[in-house]
Amino acid sequence: MAELKSAMEEHMDLMADLVQKLSSELRSALRPAYENFMGFFHAIDWKEPWLMGLGAFHVVLLLLVIISRKNTNFQMCLFLLTLAGVYFAESLNSFLGKNWRSFSGQNYFDPSGVFMSVLWSGPLLVHAMIILINTLFSLCYLIVKWKRAELRHRARAASSKQD
Repeated sequence: MAELKSAMEEHMDLMADLVQKLSSELRSALRPAYENFMGFFHAIDWKEPWLMGLGAFHVVLLLLVIISRKNTNFQMCLFLLTLAGVYFAESLNSFLGKNWRSFSGQNYFDPSGVFMSVLWSGPLLVHAMIILINTLFSLCYLIVKWKRAELRHRARAASSKQD
């Protein structure tokens, strides 16, 4: 019994060491990503009017997505518009990169499009995912409703045949 207890304690100590090593590796691996994100966040002048407008646009669009969740046709139009916004992000990035002096204090529009991906395409894709999930829930509800109606119809047909 003592041998079993010592083996269990050794195993628990070994597992604790593995968990500690794994958590320290995860923290050290995520630190550069966190530092890059914070550098990106602090490099942006969030008080620029066009950036405030962009943020307001995304908030209003999110509210519109939430408010119109029962209107499937309108949601599909919003879904297509958000995906079109993502599709044209590259063209928009190059256009804004050429004309940034007219509305911005610094050029955020690099050729690789990181800024546009994070602040334009990312939120649009989140909105599209919310619409997609809502549509899937609506479809599940419709399938259940249809199946119940079909079962009621079958029950009525079976009861009328018995009469």
